[in-house]
Amino acid sequence: MNVFITREILASGLQVLKNANVSYTQWTEKRGLSEDELIEHCKNYDALLNAGANKIDAHFLQACHHLKVIALHSVGYDNVDITEATRLKIPIGNTPGVLSSATADTAFLLMMATSRKAFYMHKTIAKGEWKYFEPAVNLGIELYGKTLGVFGLGNIGYEMAKLCKGAYGMKIIYHNRHSNAAAEKDLGAVKVSFDELLRQADVLSVHTSLTPETKEIFNAEAFNKMKSSAIFINTARGGIHNEKDLTGALQQNIIWGAGLDVTNPEPMQPDNPLLDMPNVCILPHIGSATFEARSGMSRLAAENVVAGLYGRPLPYWVNPF
Repeated sequence: MNVFITREILASGLQVLKNANVSYTQWTEKRGLSEDELIEHCKNYDALLNAGANKIDAHFLQACHHLKVIALHSVGYDNVDITEATRLKIPIGNTPGVLSSATADTAFLLMMATSRKAFYMHKTIAKGEWKYFEPAVNLGIELYGKTLGVFGLGNIGYEMAKLCKGAYGMKIIYHNRHSNAAAEKDLGAVKVSFDELLRQADVLSVHTSLTPETKEIFNAEAFNKMKSSAIFINTARGGIHNEKDLTGALQQNIIWGAGLDVTNPEPMQPDNPLLDMPNVCILPHIGSATFEARSGMSRLAAENVVAGLYGRPLPYWVNPF
Protein backbone atom coordinates (compact mmCIF):
# COMPACT_ATOMS: atom_id res chain seq x y z
CA MET A 1 0.00 0.00 0.00
CA ASN A 2 1.36 3.40 -0.90
CA VAL A 3 0.44 7.08 -0.68
CA PHE A 4 1.44 10.12 -2.72
CA ILE A 5 2.01 13.30 -0.65
CA THR A 6 1.84 16.64 -2.48
CA ARG A 7 4.20 18.50 -0.12
CA GLU A 8 6.88 17.57 2.38
CA ILE A 9 5.17 17.10 5.75
CA LEU A 10 6.50 16.76 9.27
CA ALA A 11 7.93 13.54 10.68
CA SER A 12 4.96 12.92 12.99
CA GLY A 13 2.84 11.95 9.99
CA LEU A 14 5.53 9.98 8.21
CA GLN A 15 6.10 7.91 11.34
CA VAL A 16 2.41 6.97 11.46
CA LEU A 17 2.70 5.72 7.87
CA LYS A 18 5.89 3.78 8.60
CA ASN A 19 4.36 2.14 11.65
CA ALA A 20 1.44 0.95 9.51
CA ASN A 21 3.74 -0.38 6.75
CA VAL A 22 2.48 2.20 4.28
CA SER A 23 5.10 3.39 1.79
CA TYR A 24 5.05 7.01 0.63
CA THR A 25 6.45 9.45 -1.89
CA GLN A 26 6.62 13.18 -1.20
CA TRP A 27 6.62 15.82 -3.92
CA THR A 28 9.73 17.88 -3.15
CA GLU A 29 9.83 20.44 -5.96
CA LYS A 30 9.13 24.00 -4.80
CA ARG A 31 6.14 24.43 -7.09
CA GLY A 32 2.60 23.22 -7.17
CA LEU A 33 1.52 20.27 -9.27
CA SER A 34 -0.81 20.85 -12.20
CA GLU A 35 -4.00 18.81 -12.22
CA ASP A 36 -2.70 16.64 -15.04
CA GLU A 37 0.55 16.02 -13.17
CA LEU A 38 -1.32 15.10 -10.01
CA ILE A 39 -3.52 12.67 -11.92
CA GLU A 40 -0.49 11.01 -13.51
CA HIS A 41 1.23 10.59 -10.13
CA CYS A 42 -1.87 9.28 -8.39
CA LYS A 43 -2.39 6.57 -11.00
CA ASN A 44 0.46 4.70 -9.34
CA TYR A 45 -0.75 5.09 -5.74
CA ASP A 46 -3.50 3.76 -3.50
CA ALA A 47 -4.02 6.98 -1.54
CA LEU A 48 -3.45 10.72 -1.75
CA LEU A 49 -2.37 12.98 1.11
CA ASN A 50 -3.06 16.47 -0.22
CA ALA A 51 -1.19 19.35 1.41
CA GLY A 52 -1.91 22.60 -0.39
CA ALA A 53 -4.60 24.04 -2.61
CA ASN A 54 -4.70 21.37 -5.30
CA LYS A 55 -8.17 21.13 -6.85
CA ILE A 56 -9.76 17.77 -6.14
CA ASP A 57 -12.60 18.30 -8.58
CA ALA A 58 -14.87 15.94 -10.49
CA HIS A 59 -12.35 15.57 -13.32
CA PHE A 60 -9.59 14.53 -10.94
CA LEU A 61 -11.83 12.21 -8.95
CA GLN A 62 -13.15 10.43 -12.02
CA ALA A 63 -9.61 10.00 -13.35
CA CYS A 64 -8.42 8.67 -9.96
CA HIS A 65 -11.50 6.78 -8.81
CA HIS A 66 -9.21 3.91 -7.78
CA LEU A 67 -7.96 5.87 -4.76
CA LYS A 68 -8.97 4.24 -1.49
CA VAL A 69 -8.75 7.49 0.49
CA ILE A 70 -7.89 11.18 0.10
CA ALA A 71 -6.54 12.79 3.26
CA LEU A 72 -6.35 16.57 3.44
CA HIS A 73 -3.59 18.32 5.39
CA SER A 74 -6.11 21.01 6.37
CA VAL A 75 -9.41 21.62 8.11
CA GLY A 76 -10.98 23.30 5.10
CA TYR A 77 -12.15 21.23 2.15
CA ASP A 78 -13.51 23.85 -0.23
CA ASN A 79 -11.04 22.60 -2.87
CA VAL A 80 -12.73 19.16 -2.95
CA ASP A 81 -15.88 18.13 -4.81
CA ILE A 82 -17.34 16.26 -1.84
CA THR A 83 -20.50 15.28 -3.69
CA GLU A 84 -18.55 13.56 -6.47
CA ALA A 85 -16.14 11.92 -4.00
CA THR A 86 -19.09 10.50 -2.09
CA ARG A 87 -20.72 9.26 -5.28
CA LEU A 88 -17.48 7.46 -6.18
CA LYS A 89 -17.21 6.15 -2.59
CA ILE A 90 -13.85 7.83 -1.97
CA PRO A 91 -13.56 8.82 1.71
CA ILE A 92 -12.23 12.33 2.37
CA GLY A 93 -10.52 13.17 5.67
CA ASN A 94 -9.40 16.47 7.19
CA THR A 95 -7.50 17.66 10.29
CA PRO A 96 -9.87 19.42 12.71
CA GLY A 97 -9.02 20.72 16.16
CA VAL A 98 -5.23 20.67 16.16
CA LEU A 99 -4.81 24.08 14.54
CA SER A 100 -7.56 25.99 16.36
CA SER A 101 -5.31 27.74 18.89
CA ALA A 102 -2.58 28.56 16.37
CA THR A 103 -5.04 30.10 13.90
CA ALA A 104 -6.84 32.04 16.63
CA ASP A 105 -3.46 33.38 17.78
CA THR A 106 -2.86 34.63 14.23
CA ALA A 107 -6.23 36.38 14.16
CA PHE A 108 -5.46 37.98 17.52
CA LEU A 109 -2.01 39.04 16.28
CA LEU A 110 -3.52 40.65 13.19
CA MET A 111 -6.14 42.44 15.27
CA MET A 112 -3.50 43.93 17.58
CA ALA A 113 -1.09 44.78 14.78
CA THR A 114 -3.80 46.45 12.70
CA SER A 115 -5.11 48.45 15.64
CA ARG A 116 -1.65 50.02 16.10
CA LYS A 117 -0.59 50.16 12.41
CA ALA A 118 2.34 47.97 13.43
CA PHE A 119 3.41 46.57 10.05
CA TYR A 120 3.35 50.02 8.45
CA MET A 121 5.27 51.64 11.29
CA HIS A 122 7.93 48.94 11.06
CA LYS A 123 8.34 49.81 7.37
CA THR A 124 8.95 53.48 8.24
CA ILE A 125 12.05 52.45 10.20
CA ALA A 126 13.37 50.39 7.28
CA LYS A 127 12.79 53.36 4.95
CA GLY A 128 14.68 55.74 7.24
CA GLU A 129 11.53 57.73 7.99
CA TRP A 130 11.77 57.58 11.82
CA LYS A 131 13.03 61.12 12.28
CA TYR A 132 11.20 62.86 15.10
CA PHE A 133 8.24 62.54 17.44
CA GLU A 134 4.83 63.63 16.09
CA PRO A 135 2.16 63.30 18.80
CA ALA A 136 -0.81 63.63 16.44
CA VAL A 137 0.36 61.34 13.63
CA ASN A 138 -0.16 57.62 12.93
CA LEU A 139 -2.42 57.01 15.89
CA GLY A 140 -3.96 53.61 16.47
CA ILE A 141 -7.10 52.62 18.33
CA GLU A 142 -7.51 50.77 21.63
CA LEU A 143 -9.38 47.51 21.97
CA TYR A 144 -10.43 47.56 25.63
CA GLY A 145 -14.15 47.02 26.07
CA LYS A 146 -14.85 46.96 22.34
CA THR A 147 -17.18 44.49 20.59
CA LEU A 148 -15.79 41.47 18.77
CA GLY A 149 -18.05 40.12 16.06
CA VAL A 150 -17.29 36.54 15.03
CA PHE A 151 -18.54 35.24 11.70
CA GLY A 152 -18.44 31.47 12.18
CA LEU A 153 -18.12 30.69 15.89
CA GLY A 154 -16.70 27.17 15.72
CA ASN A 155 -13.50 25.91 17.33
CA ILE A 156 -11.21 28.63 15.96
CA GLY A 157 -13.76 31.41 16.45
CA TYR A 158 -14.29 30.27 20.03
CA GLU A 159 -10.54 30.46 20.74
CA MET A 160 -10.36 33.93 19.22
CA ALA A 161 -13.34 35.07 21.29
CA LYS A 162 -11.77 33.64 24.45
CA LEU A 163 -8.53 35.55 23.80
CA CYS A 164 -10.37 38.83 23.18
CA LYS A 165 -12.60 38.39 26.23
CA GLY A 166 -9.66 37.60 28.49
CA ALA A 167 -7.22 40.22 27.22
CA TYR A 168 -9.51 43.16 26.54
CA GLY A 169 -12.85 42.38 28.18
CA MET A 170 -14.44 42.53 24.77
CA LYS A 171 -18.16 41.90 24.30
CA ILE A 172 -18.70 38.91 22.02
CA ILE A 173 -21.38 38.74 19.35
CA TYR A 174 -21.54 36.14 16.60
CA HIS A 175 -23.41 34.99 13.54
CA ASN A 176 -23.77 31.25 12.95
CA ARG A 177 -26.21 28.94 11.27
CA HIS A 178 -26.66 27.31 14.68
CA SER A 179 -26.27 28.61 18.22
CA ASN A 180 -23.06 27.98 20.16
CA ALA A 181 -24.25 27.15 23.67
CA ALA A 182 -20.73 26.80 25.08
CA ALA A 183 -19.71 30.26 23.88
CA GLU A 184 -22.92 31.78 25.22
CA LYS A 185 -22.38 30.18 28.61
CA ASP A 186 -18.60 30.63 28.96
CA LEU A 187 -18.08 33.95 27.18
CA GLY A 188 -21.48 35.61 27.29
CA ALA A 189 -21.60 35.49 23.50
CA VAL A 190 -24.79 36.76 21.88
CA LYS A 191 -26.05 35.42 18.57
CA VAL A 192 -27.15 38.16 16.15
CA SER A 193 -28.24 38.48 12.54
CA PHE A 194 -25.62 39.08 9.86
CA ASP A 195 -26.69 42.71 9.50
CA GLU A 196 -26.44 43.24 13.25
CA LEU A 197 -22.99 41.66 13.26
CA LEU A 198 -21.88 44.16 10.63
CA ARG A 199 -23.41 47.13 12.42
CA GLN A 200 -22.26 46.36 15.96
CA ALA A 201 -18.76 44.91 15.60
CA ASP A 202 -15.71 47.03 16.33
CA VAL A 203 -13.61 44.07 15.21
CA LEU A 204 -15.16 41.57 12.81
CA SER A 205 -13.23 38.28 12.65
CA VAL A 206 -14.01 35.64 10.00
CA HIS A 207 -13.74 31.95 10.97
CA THR A 208 -16.22 30.20 8.67
CA SER A 209 -15.79 27.75 5.82
CA LEU A 210 -15.78 28.90 2.21
CA THR A 211 -19.06 27.71 0.69
CA PRO A 212 -21.32 28.98 -2.10
CA GLU A 213 -23.25 30.85 0.64
CA THR A 214 -20.16 32.55 2.12
CA LYS A 215 -18.26 33.23 -1.12
CA GLU A 216 -17.45 36.97 -1.16
CA ILE A 217 -20.16 37.64 1.41
CA PHE A 218 -17.92 40.46 2.66
CA ASN A 219 -18.36 42.78 -0.28
CA ALA A 220 -19.11 46.48 -0.79
CA GLU A 221 -22.64 46.08 0.53
CA ALA A 222 -21.38 44.44 3.73
CA PHE A 223 -18.52 46.89 4.30
CA ASN A 224 -20.90 49.82 3.87
CA LYS A 225 -22.92 48.54 6.84
CA MET A 226 -19.90 48.37 9.15
CA LYS A 227 -18.66 51.07 11.50
CA SER A 228 -16.18 53.53 10.04
CA SER A 229 -13.95 52.63 13.02
CA ALA A 230 -14.21 48.86 12.42
CA ILE A 231 -11.36 46.42 11.81
CA PHE A 232 -11.94 43.48 9.45
CA ILE A 233 -9.95 40.27 10.14
CA ASN A 234 -9.92 37.20 7.88
CA THR A 235 -7.90 34.08 8.75
CA ALA A 236 -10.34 31.62 7.15
CA ARG A 237 -10.37 31.69 3.34
CA GLY A 238 -9.62 34.61 1.03
CA GLY A 239 -12.63 33.83 -1.12
CA ILE A 240 -14.94 34.93 1.70
CA HIS A 241 -14.11 38.58 1.03
CA ASN A 242 -14.14 40.51 -2.23
CA GLU A 243 -10.67 42.02 -2.27
CA LYS A 244 -11.48 44.83 -4.70
CA ASP A 245 -14.39 45.89 -2.51
CA LEU A 246 -12.25 45.62 0.64
CA THR A 247 -9.57 47.80 -0.95
CA GLY A 248 -12.17 50.39 -1.88
CA ALA A 249 -13.71 50.36 1.60
CA LEU A 250 -10.30 51.06 3.14
CA GLN A 251 -9.33 53.73 0.61
CA GLN A 252 -12.64 55.52 1.14
CA ASN A 253 -12.47 55.24 4.95
CA ILE A 254 -15.66 53.18 5.02
CA ILE A 255 -13.90 50.90 7.54
CA TRP A 256 -10.81 51.69 9.59
CA GLY A 257 -8.48 48.76 8.97
CA ALA A 258 -7.97 45.15 7.97
CA GLY A 259 -5.80 42.20 8.97
CA LEU A 260 -5.55 39.31 6.52
CA ASP A 261 -3.88 35.93 6.70
CA VAL A 262 -5.72 34.89 3.53
CA THR A 263 -6.14 36.83 0.31
CA ASN A 264 -8.29 36.70 -2.81
CA PRO A 265 -6.54 35.45 -4.89
CA GLU A 266 -3.56 33.70 -3.32
CA PRO A 267 -0.71 34.31 -3.42
CA MET A 268 -1.08 38.10 -3.31
CA GLN A 269 0.95 40.05 -5.85
CA PRO A 270 3.68 42.32 -4.40
CA ASP A 271 2.21 45.44 -6.04
CA ASN A 272 -1.19 45.01 -4.36
CA PRO A 273 -2.21 48.43 -2.92
CA LEU A 274 -3.29 46.81 0.37
CA LEU A 275 0.36 46.15 1.20
CA ASP A 276 1.13 49.87 1.37
CA MET A 277 -1.83 50.97 3.47
CA PRO A 278 -0.97 52.14 7.01
CA ASN A 279 -3.97 50.44 8.58
CA VAL A 280 -3.60 47.03 6.88
CA CYS A 281 -1.58 44.03 8.07
CA ILE A 282 -1.17 41.01 5.81
CA LEU A 283 0.46 37.62 6.38
CA PRO A 284 1.07 34.83 3.80
CA HIS A 285 -1.47 32.27 5.09
CA ILE A 286 0.49 31.19 8.16
CA GLY A 287 -2.45 30.60 10.53
CA SER A 288 -1.46 27.03 11.34
CA ALA A 289 2.29 27.58 10.98
CA THR A 290 3.48 26.40 14.37
CA PHE A 291 5.46 23.23 14.98
CA GLU A 292 2.72 21.93 17.26
CA ALA A 293 -0.15 22.58 14.85
CA ARG A 294 1.59 21.31 11.72
CA SER A 295 2.82 18.21 13.57
CA GLY A 296 -0.74 17.49 14.62
CA MET A 297 -2.04 18.06 11.11
CA SER A 298 0.55 15.66 9.66
CA ARG A 299 -0.36 13.03 12.22
CA LEU A 300 -4.12 13.30 11.70
CA ALA A 301 -3.78 13.25 7.92
CA ALA A 302 -1.60 10.14 8.12
CA GLU A 303 -4.06 8.46 10.48
CA ASN A 304 -6.79 9.08 7.91
CA VAL A 305 -4.62 7.55 5.19
CA VAL A 306 -3.93 4.43 7.24
CA ALA A 307 -7.59 3.96 8.15
CA GLY A 308 -8.70 4.33 4.55
CA LEU A 309 -6.08 1.92 3.22
CA TYR A 310 -7.01 -0.71 5.79
CA GLY A 311 -10.72 -0.33 5.07
CA ARG A 312 -11.60 1.28 8.38
CA PRO A 313 -13.75 4.40 8.93
CA LEU A 314 -11.64 7.55 8.88
CA PRO A 315 -11.13 8.99 12.38
CA TYR A 316 -11.47 12.55 10.98
CA TRP A 317 -13.88 12.32 8.08
CA VAL A 318 -15.61 14.87 5.91
CA ASN A 319 -17.95 12.45 4.11
CA PRO A 320 -19.01 9.45 6.23
CA PHE A 321 -18.10 5.94 5.07
